[in-house]
Amino acid sequence: MTTYRLGSSPAVHTPGLIAWAINGYAFEADRDQMRKVIGATFSTVPAQAIDQLLSKAVPYTVEDETVVFDAEG
Repeated sequence: MTTYRLGSSPAVHTPGLIAWAINGYAFEADRDQMRKVIGATFSTVPAQAIDQLLSKAVPYTVEDETVVFDAEG
């Protein structure tokens, strides 16, 4: 397992972005687009870890404005 820390910036509020992407990922037709958005925003996170996060296979926490989660990747 690897711990990922996805920080916010002035342009991106990460907790809100991840909540939005998880909601969109629930719709099969939208999954590819959600993967692309999160993958482009956090390019150092492997696709496998993104899928685990967006599918809710792994939990995440919010520390200030940073999303933290552990995933295989």
